[in-house]
Amino acid sequence: MSEPGPVAQAITRKLAEALNPAALEVINESHMHSVAPGSETHFKVVIASEAFAGKSPVARHRQVHALLKDELAGPVHALSIVAWTPDIWRQRRGAFPPSPKCLGGSKAG
Repeated sequence: MSEPGPVAQAITRKLAEALNPAALEVINESHMHSVAPGSETHFKVVIASEAFAGKSPVARHRQVHALLKDELAGPVHALSIVAWTPDIWRQRRGAFPPSPKCLGGSKAG
């Protein structure tokens, strides 16, 4: 597997510093979309953090979006988020749902 690019590295750093996650995975899913090879435009973030305790799924997503506002305003076109507490992460044994199918660009159905 290749090294993460600068956008993936920035996403990882910001989330790690702000949320002190028990689990964090930043997955570049750009290759699954109609973009140039090597692009960093479509990501999936899987994160488990105590910072999400007592928050609704929408509030968790908003928190991640706020932390990544610069990336979302620039290079990142799509962001899929799985944001759980560490307890939920353990209950689900780290298994997370797949990203939705791309409906944009030339692949629209």
